[in-house]
Amino acid sequence: MGTIRWTLLIAGAAAALLFAGAQVFRVQISEYLFERAVKQNIGRNSAAGLEDGLHVYVCGAGSPFPDPQRGGPCLALVAGDQHVIIDAGSGGIRTLTRMGYPVAEIDAVFLTHLHSDHLDGLGELLMQAWVNGGRDVPMPVHGPAGVDEVVNGFNAAYRIDSTYRTGHHGPEIANPEGRGGAPIPITMPAGPGGQSVVYDAGGLTITAFKVSHAPVEPAYGYRADYKGRSVSISGDSIYDSNLVAASTGADLLFHDALNPDMVLRMREAIAQAGRDDLAKVLNDILDYHATPADAARAAQDAGAARLVLYHTVPPLPSRALNALFMKDAQALFDGPMEVAEDGLIYSLPAANTSIEVKKAF
Repeated sequence: MGTIRWTLLIAGAAAALLFAGAQVFRVQISEYLFERAVKQNIGRNSAAGLEDGLHVYVCGAGSPFPDPQRGGPCLALVAGDQHVIIDAGSGGIRTLTRMGYPVAEIDAVFLTHLHSDHLDGLGELLMQAWVNGGRDVPMPVHGPAGVDEVVNGFNAAYRIDSTYRTGHHGPEIANPEGRGGAPIPITMPAGPGGQSVVYDAGGLTITAFKVSHAPVEPAYGYRADYKGRSVSISGDSIYDSNLVAASTGADLLFHDALNPDMVLRMREAIAQAGRDDLAKVLNDILDYHATPADAARAAQDAGAARLVLYHTVPPLPSRALNALFMKDAQALFDGPMEVAEDGLIYSLPAANTSIEVKKAF
């Protein structure tokens, strides 16, 4: 017993000394940790070391509902020297910065449709790309009819702030000629089944296609092709035959998904709390998003190699909920399927047919 007692006393004394030492040197320890974080993150370009191919950064896998794992809809592409953003949901540009995405090298932004959750981060994205990138021309922002009103509105909202940036940093850093966005409305051939090539540079081709998101009209999805690899992105849509046709043979399909059973449980709880207005909103959203099963069926019909569910409704604050979210879908798709979260990078090397996934933070 004496030996045990002395061992415990020695261990306690050592712990006390370590704690006291940590308190004495806490400033030095904090300074070391800060310096390490600065060296590892400031100016980091995680795209520089990527193998040549098509890469997707998940900068926003969520919806308007608060979700600790997911910001507003945002996907970013890297294809050779091309850098393109698909949708600019809230928090997207900050997530991209954390991921080491080369914000200064963004070539263009594409909006799937003009719902606020897909563009409420656009002002910050344009500002960051302008100042951090030293742009001399406004950022091209492609989107459905009405994109000019949206982009010009952001330009107006940020005009006063931009004069402060130029006044503070100088025109060499914040050239007033390069601020804001330049809207480019996308036009489609008349009739059903519309598709149109909207970007072709550096080997990257982006094709816009119509999807079904009534009463939003028009709403688009996008397909990106680069050196034999392909990614299709639904935007917001129900099961849509045009989306299936445009996504045929895609290596990777990102499809929005809403689980109606889970949303209905939320609606019941909100109605019991006396919020009939919010209960109606939850009821209304059921008919213009694909269910996980719809998304799985679309991926299967398109012959996509892999399915990633994003713009997930309801929020999924724990990965333990992913299985419940996908439970009706997994039997409908032969390939791998998962629920996206912010910070993931999907890499499709041009040299082979693999799909590699890693977490950036």
